[in-house]
Parts: sequence; structure tokens; C-alpha cells
Amino acid sequence: MVGLEFLDCSYNNLTSEIPKSLEALLHLKYFDISFNKLTGEIPSGGSFANFTGQSFMSNDALCGAPRFNVSPCFLKFTKKSRRKKTLVGLYIVLGIGSTFLALVLRYVLLRWRKKKKNPGQTEVTLVKRHERISYHELQQATGGFSGSNLLGTGSFSMVYKGILKYGTLLAAKVFNVRLEGAFKSFETECEILRNLRHRNLTRVITSCSNQDFKSLVLEYMPNGTLDKWIHSHDLFLNILQRLDIMIDVASALDYLHNGYPTPVVHCDLKPSNVLLDRGMIAHLSDFGIAKLLADGETFVQTRTIATIGYIAPDIMLAVQTFILHTKHLY
Repeated sequence: MVGLEFLDCSYNNLTSEIPKSLEALLHLKYFDISFNKLTGEIPSGGSFANFTGQSFMSNDALCGAPRFNVSPCFLKFTKKSRRKKTLVGLYIVLGIGSTFLALVLRYVLLRWRKKKKNPGQTEVTLVKRHERISYHELQQATGGFSGSNLLGTGSFSMVYKGILKYGTLLAAKVFNVRLEGAFKSFETECEILRNLRHRNLTRVITSCSNQDFKSLVLEYMPNGTLDKWIHSHDLFLNILQRLDIMIDVASALDYLHNGYPTPVVHCDLKPSNVLLDRGMIAHLSDFGIAKLLADGETFVQTRTIATIGYIAPDIMLAVQTFILHTKHLY
């Protein structure tokens, strides 16, 4: 629209300020935004140097040059700027003071605890930080692995929502040890996920394992799977959210293929294995059939073990993600 010559937006109940970017419309000859509810300063550069007060009538909150027949706003903005600087300075002083006070109080508290604590006593905070989740705690957190807390099912496992006694939400991926391949799937996920660190991969909190029970405790994703959002009649993803999700998935794949010392091949990329957190950031999950490529190994010949797919609109997600990945547009 850089060649725009005529713009009439009068009588439209427009609010907020006039964008200064309109100064770039150098060919604009006629401009009328009268009888609106605009505020702030009228731009003065570009074609605005040729406009008169007729273009801005009945916008009582506008200010600017006298030729526009509006109130001057230089002093008003100066006072506002000074007030803003004063507030910023006050916030900085308060922030520094609060931080210093918090550090002093923490130091005093730690010294008091150190004096009070018996020799050889373990620090309480360290115990909590390295606390392991037992089968009994996991069973209580998920309501006895109740069907009402079931989040999803896979080839070898079922995922349950849980909440620990101190309020932490989690997702417990429980492997069906009676199925052939469940132990291998559990071992593969543990081997791969224990060293992976990326914002677009599902984070593993810990594991809970004995001879008859295998489970991974994962970070809980409030917005569920991408598959749910694609096929729901009540949920909706706009074009920007879809693009962000594709970039997130492509970033995860780039890390698996190029950002980790041993390249990882996911082998089962599909919408149900893409989880969305509270901020709609995508996290790639389910590494049960993933493969680690040995040094110098660039091609692996294997039987098809991923989920059998079908031609559906959502398959375009994987195609577009692959295009983004190969062209390095992310």
C-alpha cells in the first residue's frame, strides 16, 4: 500500500493513536479521519506536512501542531515522560533494596539453621530436591490409575494425570509390562531422554521402576495433544498458532538430528505425539521406538514399526514441518 493516494476513514468510531507508520505513505494526497475517537499526537512527517485541520476534525483527544487546530501536546508528553522516568527510578531502587534485604534475610536464616542442625543431619531442601517418587505415591497421585485421570493410550503404555501431595501436577506414563516390547520401549525412552535437553521436548521428571512396574513421570501438558486440537469441534488453532507449532516441532527435530552428539531418529512423528503446554508451546514426546544412530551411520534399514497412517488433512502438518526442516526456514 506504499502507493496509496486516497484514504478516508471518517465516521468510523476509531480509537487509539494515529500510526506514525502512515508517514511512509509519500503519495498520499487526501487523508480524512475526522469524527472518530482518536487520541495522542498527530504525526507531522511525510504527507502529513501538507494536511490541514479538516482531516482531523472532531477528535477531541488529539494534539499536535497549531495548523491542525488541536491542542499542543509537547508539554503534556514531557510531564508524562518525566513521571515515567521517576517511576522507573523508584522501581529500580525498590527492586535493589528488596533484593538486598532478601539476601540478608536468607543469609541469617541459613546461619540460624546451620547452628540449630545436628552434625550429619541432611539439609531438608536437598532431600526435597532429589526426592524420588515411589509406586505408592504415584498410585495415590493418579487415584489408583483411575480411568477418570487417563490422558491417552499408546502401543505399550497408558498416560495418567496425577497430582502429588504438595500440589505438583504430573503425567505418569505407565508401561503395560505384559505386552511384548514394553520393556524395550521403556529402556529406549530412558536411554534417550536422560540426556536430551530442549524446550520443545517433553521433560522427564523421574522414573518409577521395579520388576513388575515401569513408569516415566513426565511434565504435565495442560493443553493436551495436537491431535485433539486438530480434530475437535470446540477447539481452534489460528494460522499463527499452527505456524508456531510447526516451527517448534522442526526445532525439536533439528536438535535431535544435529544438536545432540549422537543423532536421534524419532520414528513416530504424528499429531498425537506433539503435546502443548499452557502457553501453546509444542513439545515432542513418545520416544519408545526412537533410534540412536551410531558414529558415521547415516542410513538405517529397518522394518516399518511406526503407527500406520492414513491420508488426512492433518498429515500436511508433518509435510510442512519436513519442508521447514529441510529448507532451514525455522
